[in-house]
Amino acid sequence: MDITPESQVQEDEPVNTGLRRRLFSGGLIRRAVLIVLAVLLLPYLLVFVYALPFTRPVSTLMLSELALFRGYDRRWMSIDDISPNLVRSVMMSEDGQFCFHGGVDWNQMRGVVEDALDGEATRGASTIPMQAAKNLFLWNGRSFIRKGLELPLALGADLVWSKRRMMEIYLNIAEWGPGIYGAEAAAQYHFRIPASKLSARQAALLAVSLPNPITRVAGKPGRGMQRLAGIVERRARSAGDYIKCIYG
Repeated sequence: MDITPESQVQEDEPVNTGLRRRLFSGGLIRRAVLIVLAVLLLPYLLVFVYALPFTRPVSTLMLSELALFRGYDRRWMSIDDISPNLVRSVMMSEDGQFCFHGGVDWNQMRGVVEDALDGEATRGASTIPMQAAKNLFLWNGRSFIRKGLELPLALGADLVWSKRRMMEIYLNIAEWGPGIYGAEAAAQYHFRIPASKLSARQAALLAVSLPNPITRVAGKPGRGMQRLAGIVERRARSAGDYIKCIYG
């Protein structure tokens, strides 16, 4: 039988309690706070790094492909080597006010908030800078937490990057199929041609597939997808002033 003197038990208990208290209220909490701050601040540092023209950013989805040992196809292309048809189509399909806002389309955002407060189904209000920020630094799925992180990142990226650089990055990280990222890989995968040779209709099909490129297959469009592509193609032809920040 193991008998511990009563006085020993009384002495050990406050020592152990005090040790635990110091661990949890001191060093461990400070380290946890520092780690969280570093994770939150890292994307803002990378925004400046990615402004450099020779950097070729990868998205969180690409990193997840590597983590799951699946790999991916992405071939970085300068915006000068991507068909203007695709640039115009993506802009007019995803963010018609791209050249005029500062990263967030506040008019669209206000409408979404009002719909949510009224209990109505909300429509998308993500701009290209918001989608670029999400793809580069965050995760898929709808949540107020992600949206709260996304907005300042989009504003910061739009402030630091030129519009051409923003569009170049977005077109090189967008997902266009399972393991298919960027305009060049998408053009080769869906149409067997380089991104520089995309026709107006092919570009429009790629643009309308962006909201859900797994179920909307640009190379095998259904009737509804063809109809949407026709609308985007007409908008792209008459883009005019809407794309001056890219081809002004």
